[in-house]
Amino acid sequence: MRLVLREAFVLVSAGLAAGRTGAVAMQGAIANEVYGVEPLDPVVLGLVMATLAAVSLLACVLPARRALRVDPMTVLEE
Repeated sequence: MRLVLREAFVLVSAGLAAGRTGAVAMQGAIANEVYGVEPLDPVVLGLVMATLAAVSLLACVLPARRALRVDPMTVLEE
C-alpha cells in the first residue's frame, strides 16, 4: 500500500507543480475568466491544489486497498 501511495504522491505532486507553473504562465488569460479574486490568489490556489491532491490520492487508495485483499499466488497462477 505504501509503495502505491508513494508512487501516486510523486505523480500527483508533479501534476500539481505543472499546473501551478501553467497557472503562473497563463495569468493574463486567467484574469479574464475569474471574477472577484486575483488570478494567483494563494488561498484559492491552495484550496484547489489541496482538493485535487485529496481526490487524486483517494482515487489511488481505493483500488490499492482492493488489491491488498487478493492473494498473490492466485494472481500468479492465472
